[in-house]
Amino acid sequence: MSKRLIIMRHAKSSWTSGAATDHQRPLNKRGRRAAPKVAARLRELGWIPDLVIASDSERTRETWQHMQAEFPHPIEERYNSMFYHGGLAAIKSACTALTESTSALLVLGHNPGWEDAVAKLSGQWVRMTTANAALLESDAENWANAIEAHWELVEVLRPKEL
Repeated sequence: MSKRLIIMRHAKSSWTSGAATDHQRPLNKRGRRAAPKVAARLRELGWIPDLVIASDSERTRETWQHMQAEFPHPIEERYNSMFYHGGLAAIKSACTALTESTSALLVLGHNPGWEDAVAKLSGQWVRMTTANAALLESDAENWANAIEAHWELVEVLRPKEL
């Protein structure tokens, strides 16, 4: 059974919110509009995640909150502090604990780590601006093998194009 990995950068955040730290910055209006657009397109394409693992920052939490209503059923969500400044190593670490019942995983995080992860997994460099989602597929039989394998870049969703 093939594996699907959706690597998504958080939606546009506010630089004028008055948040005490970068970690606490919320989304701005544009980000709150973009997140559900991307989720709706994922649903239309049949790329509905079985599990979401996200950075524990405010903007990634809020991105997921605005996305989840677009899916037909509740999706398990986990928050991982390693995703805040993480990249491929953090994704690989999170994938080691996945069961085979997870066929589609959405990881929600930040740059520059997410651009780097897409490039290393697919061999293609993709500019990951806010709320972009790279859809990757692997025919590996389990996550341990899949995360070390080459992934096919199927599509990149960009809110401006939806």
